[in-house]
Amino acid sequence: MAHGDPRRRKDATAASMLEALFTQSPVGLHLLDTDLRVVRVNTATPAMRGMPLDDVQGRPARDVYDMVEDADVEALLRGVLDTGVPLLQHIVRARVRADPSRERYFEVSALRLEAGAEPTSPGRPVLGVAVTSVDVTERERARARTEVLDALRRNVGRSLDPAVTGEELVATVVPGFADVAIVEVVEAVIRGDDPPLAPLPTGTPVMRTAFRGGRTGHPQAHAVGDVRRLPAPTPVTQALADLRPRVVPLDPAVPWLSVDPPAAEAIRAAEAHSLLVVPLALRGAVLGVVTLYRTGPSLPFDASDGEFAVELATHAALCLDNARRYEREHTVAATVQRRLLPRHPEARASLETAYLSVTGADPGAWYDTIALSGARTALVVGTVSGGGLNAAAVMGQLRTAVRSLAAFDLAPDELLARLHDTAGELAAERAALPLGDPLHRETLAADCVYAIHDPLTGTCAMAAAGRLAPLVVRPDRTVTVPGAPAGPRLGTPEGAPFAAVDVEVPDGSVLVFTSDPLLTAYLAESSGPLSSAPDYRDRPLRDLCDALVYAIPAGLGIGDAAVIVARTAAFPPDMFAAWPIDPVPAAVAVARRRTREQLAKWGVDDETSFDTQVIVSELVTNAVRYGSPPLELRLIRDRTLTCEMRDAGSAAPHLRHAATVDEGGRGLFISAQLSRTWGTRYTDSGKTIWTEQALSIAATDQHPGSAPTPA
Repeated sequence: MAHGDPRRRKDATAASMLEALFTQSPVGLHLLDTDLRVVRVNTATPAMRGMPLDDVQGRPARDVYDMVEDADVEALLRGVLDTGVPLLQHIVRARVRADPSRERYFEVSALRLEAGAEPTSPGRPVLGVAVTSVDVTERERARARTEVLDALRRNVGRSLDPAVTGEELVATVVPGFADVAIVEVVEAVIRGDDPPLAPLPTGTPVMRTAFRGGRTGHPQAHAVGDVRRLPAPTPVTQALADLRPRVVPLDPAVPWLSVDPPAAEAIRAAEAHSLLVVPLALRGAVLGVVTLYRTGPSLPFDASDGEFAVELATHAALCLDNARRYEREHTVAATVQRRLLPRHPEARASLETAYLSVTGADPGAWYDTIALSGARTALVVGTVSGGGLNAAAVMGQLRTAVRSLAAFDLAPDELLARLHDTAGELAAERAALPLGDPLHRETLAADCVYAIHDPLTGTCAMAAAGRLAPLVVRPDRTVTVPGAPAGPRLGTPEGAPFAAVDVEVPDGSVLVFTSDPLLTAYLAESSGPLSSAPDYRDRPLRDLCDALVYAIPAGLGIGDAAVIVARTAAFPPDMFAAWPIDPVPAAVAVARRRTREQLAKWGVDDETSFDTQVIVSELVTNAVRYGSPPLELRLIRDRTLTCEMRDAGSAAPHLRHAATVDEGGRGLFISAQLSRTWGTRYTDSGKTIWTEQALSIAATDQHPGSAPTPA
C-alpha cells in the first residue's frame, strides 16, 4: 500500500489535511457556496466552539455571523466570486456565540474555489469561496491604543492653559479609547497654586474643565466650568485617595451611585456599562481626575485598559503641571507688572491721557506719563523681549531708569542714548550669569518710544529705539507716523545714534503709542479705526479707547499690547506770562514788580508771592551777570507755579554753598531752598533755569479765566 497509486496517495493526504484544518486548526476556515451559504466551518476555533455543525450548515453567512460593522462584507465576498481577485487581511468587527456581549476583531481573507485539476485551465466552473479568519482583537486594541498614545503626545500640552489641556485630552481619547471622557481639575491648580498632597482633602473644590461624548446629546451631570466638592465615597474619591485607577462595572444597584444622584442619572441616560477612573497626579500631589465611560456595544474596560489609562494620565498630568507653573509665573509677573506700572496718568491741563491694555498684559510691556517742567509731559511706551517674571523685572528697571533720566530734562534722543547704556549694562550682567542659568541664554533687548509734549509751542519731540513708532492723528483725521529714524534696540551691541523729530500737534490732535508694531501698522492704515473714529475733540477719551479696541479684527494676530492714547489741548493763555529782560541790573526790580502783579491776578497767597519774587530776583540777577542775551522770564501756573529764566548761553549753573563772609554766590542756593524742585534744560538756542513751587488750594481752585491776559 505504501507503494500504491501516487494520485490516490496524494488525494488521501489532501483529504487528511483538510480534515485536520476543519477539526483542529485555530485558524477559522469557512467554505461557502456560490450563494454564500455555509458548506463547512472549522468548529475548533474559539469563535465556533460549542456550535453544532447542523446549526450553521446550509444557512446564509449573514445569518450565521453577527457583524457589528462592515456590512459590505457580503458584497466583498461576491466580488471575489465574480472576479477571482482574492480578499486579503480585511479587518471586520463581529460578535461570537461564545461571548455575544463583546465585540471582537477578525482578520478575514477570501479565495475563490474553482473546479479542475489544472489551475490555469480556462472556463473552470466556480464552486464557492474559502474564507479564513484570525482573531486579532488584542492586536487591534494594541494598535488603537498606540494611535491614541501618539495622538496624545502630539496634541495634548500644546497650550499652557489648564482648561485647554483638559479639552485636548478628552478630544484625544474619545472615541478611540472611551465613549465619554470627563476631566476635573483641582481649583487651586487652575489658579496656579501648588496642588494638595494625596489623599485629596475632603471638600476640596474641583472644576470640570472638559467633557466629550462620542455621540451628540450625551448627558452631563455637571456643566463644564462648574466648581463643586466631590461627594464621597465614590470610585473618584477613592482613586484620589490612593492614586490608583479604578475599573468599575456599572450596575444600577451599585451603592455609591446614591451619593451622587446627578452622576447616576447621566450614567443611566448614556447607557454606560463600564467606568474607568484614573487620577491626574504628580509626585504624590493631586492635580485632578479623568473619568472615562464606555456605553452601548463597546467592550467594557479591563485591567489592561487601566494600565494604559495611567500612561495617558501621566502624560496629561505633566502637561497640566506645566500649565499650572506657567499660570503661577504669569500671575506673579502680572502682579509685579501691575505694581510697577502707574495706575492712572498724571493729570495735565493741556494733555488728556488714557492707558489701555489690548488682549491682556504683557509682563515686559510698560507705559508711563511723566510731568516735566514748563507744563510739558513725557509719554513713554516700551516692551522687553522674553516673558514671565524676568521680563517684568527688567521692565521695572528700565521704567525706573526712564523716570530718573527724565528728571534731568534730557531731550528724547539723549535720554534714549543713556537708557541704551543702562540696558547694555543689564545685558552684560545677564551674559555673565553661569552657563547653567536659563537666563544666560536669553538675549536682553527692549524697544522704547519717548516723546515730550510742549503745550506752549504746540509741538511734540519724539525719538524711538527699535521697532516702535508713535502715531499722530490731526484734527482733520489725517494719520501720520513721524519720520524720525529708529535707533537700535536697547541693550543690543549696536551703537547707532538716536535721532529726534519735532512734530506739530495742533489743539485736538490725538497721539497713540503702542508696544506692538503690528497694532501700530494696523492703526496707521488709511482705512483703520483712527481715520474713521468721529468726534476726536469732544468725545470722551475712554470711549475713543474702547472704539479702537472694538475695531481691531480678531484674526489680526496682535499680541499683548500696552497703549497710551493722548489728546492735546491748547494751553490757556491766561495761565502763563512771558517778558523779555534787558541785560541791565535795573531789570531785576522790573521783573519783581511784574511778578508781584501777575501773582496777584492769579490769586496766589502773599507768602508764596514773596518767595517767588525772591526766586525771580536771583534768577534774573544770575542771567544778567552770567547769561547771554536775549533773556526771557516766564511764569507758568499749572498744577504748580513755575518760574523759567531763559538765555542764549550754554554755561552750566551749579549750586554753591557760599562762605559766611562772601557777598554773593547764594542765588541758586536760595532759589533751591524756596522752591520744591529746580533744574536746567538745554536747547539748541541756549538754556532754561527753572524752579517749581507748590500752589495753595485757593490759588489752584481759582478759575484760570478769571484773570486778564498779561500784556
